[in-house]
Amino acid sequence: MSSKHPRFGAALLCLTAAATLVSCAGSDDDTAGGKTTLNYWLWDDKQLPAYQECATAFQKANPDITVKITQTAWAQYWQNLTTQLTSGEAPDVWTDQASYYPQFATSNQLLDLQPLVDRDKVDLSAYQAGLTETWVKDGKRYGLPKDWDTMALAYNTGQLKKQGVDAAELDKLTWNPSDGGTFEQTIAKATVDTKGRNGLDPGFDKNHVKTYGFLPEWADGSQGQNGWGDLAAANGFTYLDKNPWGTHYKYDDPRLAETIAWFKHLIDKGYSPRFDKQSSVANSELLTAGKGAIMVAGSWTISSFTDPKSRQKFAFAPLPTGPAGRKSAINGLSDAIWAGTKHKEQAWKWVKFLASPDCQNLVAERAVVFPALKTATQKALAAHKAKGDDVSAFTDAAATKDGTFQLPVTEHGTEINPLVQDAIQSVILGRAQPQAALKSANEKVNGLFK
Repeated sequence: MSSKHPRFGAALLCLTAAATLVSCAGSDDDTAGGKTTLNYWLWDDKQLPAYQECATAFQKANPDITVKITQTAWAQYWQNLTTQLTSGEAPDVWTDQASYYPQFATSNQLLDLQPLVDRDKVDLSAYQAGLTETWVKDGKRYGLPKDWDTMALAYNTGQLKKQGVDAAELDKLTWNPSDGGTFEQTIAKATVDTKGRNGLDPGFDKNHVKTYGFLPEWADGSQGQNGWGDLAAANGFTYLDKNPWGTHYKYDDPRLAETIAWFKHLIDKGYSPRFDKQSSVANSELLTAGKGAIMVAGSWTISSFTDPKSRQKFAFAPLPTGPAGRKSAINGLSDAIWAGTKHKEQAWKWVKFLASPDCQNLVAERAVVFPALKTATQKALAAHKAKGDDVSAFTDAAATKDGTFQLPVTEHGTEINPLVQDAIQSVILGRAQPQAALKSANEKVNGLFK
């Protein structure tokens, strides 16, 4: 997800279970007594129980194969995976993400699944539109779709109600980089200083704010999935000459500079916290604590806001409609097979199972993430409704024609991330002008392709 980007920052966690579902070992290279042990890695602790269920079901159907799952927090996950690949001891199967996978594909670390997909007649049309193409390069397929995520606004219902904002208004917010549209008006209303005055009050004190109307995300790499990227797309910005596998980025587009300038304007007005003073606590926690009223949230974080203790406090609304329409990033993960696995057929069986209704329906029932299969997505939506949660802002985005855009997938993704993030942060800190900073970053980014 989406996010999916550093979708989760949970502490490093390796679990062991009696059912041998979870392990901290690398790839097993032995097959004992006619039985095979597969190692499978993922990073999301919230999804771990669902995939333990999948492993149990898979092992019941395939008693000659044992699946060991290792769950490690986001940052350590990629460090560990890189180390294991370097040493030739990678897991047989791992959860892959679009900004990381190009480097694995280029270095021939991923098994081409296309011949297996063709042989076993896997129906790729059953997945949410746009998810399968991401994992194809030069005719080779490097993963099967696992899940997807979109973006929406998460807001503190009590805070907005107190300021006279009707929930129905949030479904039709507009935005533009010049005056911020009704989105900025709502953010201003939702911002309250220590004396109880909101951002529209002439006496509002921007230096003593109790609740910020909007909590932005600045550790968002080169994609801005959690905020600036969505509004930039709504302003007509596109990242690349083509996606995936483009070779010319367009971060120097004035429409992106305008968008970043608007976010800086929110800080200058006192409607968003200053970046150099911003808490290290996650935005979702600040929203829970009443320090903020609105944020952009990915569908992978839904459970953070639908906890029984929080359910009456938070709700979701669509992103605002910009000059180019309402746009949400859509992102999906895949399950990939290590090219060096000694258990190719068994690993393929597991990946095919992970991408099938037999697994994705189990994942859907837990209402933590939207599975990649369209039928399983409907089951996840039903599971959320059964719990009393309206998450249609996320699914409507995916179902709307031209309502989503793909995040960039290219070579050099891990090098591009800091270049663009540093440039944007320099603008937000007031150290550089948007157009100049982004033009300079764009030249460096495109220089990587020469």
